Amino acid sequence: MTPVEKENNTGLLIRNGFSASGDTAKASHAGIFPVCKPEGATSFRMVQLVRRSLDIKKVGHTGTLDPFASGVLIICAGRPATKIIPLLMAGDKEYEATLQLGVTTDTQDPEGTVIERRPVSVITDEDIAECLERFTGEQLQTPPRYSALKHKGKPLYFYARKGIKVEKEARLINIKKLHCVSRSRDTLTLRVVCSKGTYIRTLAADIGEFLGCGSHLRKLKRTRNGIFSLADTLPGEKLFDRETAKSLLENHRITVDAVKELLAGNTENN
Repeated sequence: MTPVEKENNTGLLIRNGFSASGDTAKASHAGIFPVCKPEGATSFRMVQLVRRSLDIKKVGHTGTLDPFASGVLIICAGRPATKIIPLLMAGDKEYEATLQLGVTTDTQDPEGTVIERRPVSVITDEDIAECLERFTGEQLQTPPRYSALKHKGKPLYFYARKGIKVEKEARLINIKKLHCVSRSRDTLTLRVVCSKGTYIRTLAADIGEFLGCGSHLRKLKRTRNGIFSLADTLPGEKLFDRETAKSLLENHRITVDAVKELLAGNTENN
């Protein structure tokens, strides 16, 4: 990121020193782009690639996916599109999450340092059913220490990396659906449908504690983000080639008006 660029907590890329006229001149390229973010790439990197390909200064996304995660990332390009980011962020999210049982990390995911290993005893189907029922519905969840949630203008991970403990109040979330997709002796793969603001890493860690063996989130795929699912996305790995990306984005652009209609229809059907 250059000295004149910054990202806010919606993933919005703002470049200082430019007027909005640049975006206005390129309004034909503006729109909403559901992207399937590949593993290994940051959400902000995907925003940069879209900005570079369309040559639009104002680009943002509707919810960060960690680098190790993949799946639906909604990118909004142009001022009219970024204005509806709050509306798009309000929708439920759906994930496929794989938990590594018996191993806990300081970040609750595979990018952290292992802090404990415990034996995984025999876990029955009844144990799993009781656990998932316990974590379904409205509940209070404490945000993880390593997260982008802000405290005094800085993300929590800034303090965590310096060894500074910051306590954030627990927040009300809603796990609307929680099902076991598959499991082995030391892994558990779940389908999760949840409200905005839910940390799947924390859910994974809490489930591990309930089962008595500890766990961390080993793999995560977001299969739905509000009104958009994986079937609606374009392949994020193709955005790294500038010419391919430009053609792909132009062919998959969804207008702001079309998205507003989808949002209105989704509200009426709920």
